[in-house]
Amino acid sequence: MKRIVTIAFSLIGLIILSSHELFLKTDTYFLQPGQASELYLFNGTFDVSENEISRDRIVNAKVLGPDFELQPTDGAYYDKEKATYLKLTFGNEGTYVAGISTLPRTLELNAQDFNEYLDHEGLETVIAARKSEGIYENGATEVYSKHVKAILQVGESKTENYKTILGYPIEFVPIDNPYTKKVGEKISFMLLANGEPLVNQTVHYSTSSPGQDAHANESSTATDENGIVTMVPSKAGNWYVATIHMVKSDKEMVDYESNWATLTFAVK
Repeated sequence: MKRIVTIAFSLIGLIILSSHELFLKTDTYFLQPGQASELYLFNGTFDVSENEISRDRIVNAKVLGPDFELQPTDGAYYDKEKATYLKLTFGNEGTYVAGISTLPRTLELNAQDFNEYLDHEGLETVIAARKSEGIYENGATEVYSKHVKAILQVGESKTENYKTILGYPIEFVPIDNPYTKKVGEKISFMLLANGEPLVNQTVHYSTSSPGQDAHANESSTATDENGIVTMVPSKAGNWYVATIHMVKSDKEMVDYESNWATLTFAVK
């Protein structure tokens, strides 16, 4: 299954408002010890950021590597060209993990807009449940938050830091070190929700191509009975895996809660 990437103009406002994905990226995922670099948050698509992330939403930001731990403060970020940037200098050789989580926000949509949003994001199980429960024609209030990670390689030495669980409500944890893999070789990730493997969850993955948004080439698969998802990079470049986990809410005045997760890395 592929998410719908061609949308009518009537939906553009909805997508901009409610279904921005968030990605933690960098210009190069291959760095040297002591190298100054920047991480940045793209809020929109993998290729285009539509707006910055306000500081009051950012929580649990971490960059971890061999004998290296950075927990940025609000003042460490700056905005440029509708993206949020973080300057840092990497330490020793090894495989690093970086992550940022956002605090929840609330979104209220009428039935048509909410169902179109679900369809656009490939949330077929939620659509099916709404139909079976007889609430497909009802509007909905959703509380959502986003949790993003990046795996980076500093120098040649490969270390186990990429496996570090950051404790987000949902997150991808690589089983394989992506930087030991080549084009055409399988890379596996475990998807955790509240620390437990998330089974049979749809996951999307893709990479950028010149002149084409990564979503146009997006492929989809699902986690297995152990919460593991496997993808095969078809070419060199910067890649992502992404998912949205939406469940019925037991909170007053809230219909659904969703947690969005992305992880980016590079393949030579």
